[in-house]
Amino acid sequence: MVSGLINANPVVYEKKERRVRSQPADKDEYAVEPIDQQEIFDHVRDIKDPEHPYSLEELKVVSEDAIELDDEHNYVRITFTPTVEHCSMATVIGLCLRVKLMRSLPSRYKVDIRVAPGTHATEAAVNKQLNDKERVAAALENPNLVEMVDECLAPTYE
Repeated sequence: MVSGLINANPVVYEKKERRVRSQPADKDEYAVEPIDQQEIFDHVRDIKDPEHPYSLEELKVVSEDAIELDDEHNYVRITFTPTVEHCSMATVIGLCLRVKLMRSLPSRYKVDIRVAPGTHATEAAVNKQLNDKERVAAALENPNLVEMVDECLAPTYE
């Protein structure tokens, strides 16, 4: 993780119990499956914080309530809340969210990643950076940044 912690003692919350998703018995494997808020949350809840050995769910950086989804129009918005308003890792967290959804969702989805209003000192700049295709592409060409993102996205076995 990162040395020189910005938030040395974050509040850690209990994880929500995972809900079992039901599968219809007569499922057509070629049919387009609807995606819901719970599925999006399940994709991002276990992403590790770049500074701490906790998940974004445990730090309440992401929550199911902060996910907007319009499956009909292929649109997802995740609004995340950094643990401190001067969090230097906000863009990395947002990049992790974006990359996880890019890898998990069909390419037809437009993904919008936002910092919750009033929760970060440079909210407008972070939002602009996270939703600019060229900036995201440039960030993903940086091997050190890609390594950090991959570390945060690596599965944990509890």
